[in-house]
Amino acid sequence: MTQAVSKSLLLLDTTVLIDALRNRNQRRAWLEQQVLSGKVLATSAISIAEVYGGLRPGEESATRRVLANLEWWPVTPAIAERGGLIKATLSRGGRTHSITDTIVAATAIEHGCALATDNRKHFQIPGVTLAPLP
Repeated sequence: MTQAVSKSLLLLDTTVLIDALRNRNQRRAWLEQQVLSGKVLATSAISIAEVYGGLRPGEESATRRVLANLEWWPVTPAIAERGGLIKATLSRGGRTHSITDTIVAATAIEHGCALATDNRKHFQIPGVTLAPLP
């Protein structure tokens, strides 16, 4: 059963985090606007790992500062199960998705929040609400 999407929570995917860290696509200003409008910004443990996995030399301290301002949501057993089931269901329908994307999608669904991502094609998943991006 899918719960209503909270207007006060926003899950940030790796693409949005990297844009904010590298000051691309006006993401920092957009994220600041989200906070000023009362949104709580969060990210998945999966996205944290992906961000750190793609760090460039010298980005570590700035990355820690930015990420320290977010809620970090773990991969719980319920999220892991839902992510696996999403992947299996999509695979049976002929759609290939990475397990990392289905876990991020499951995180958004479990927390009842919209997902902010530039990889919109990766998250055309039933139950996932995509946040509009500028």
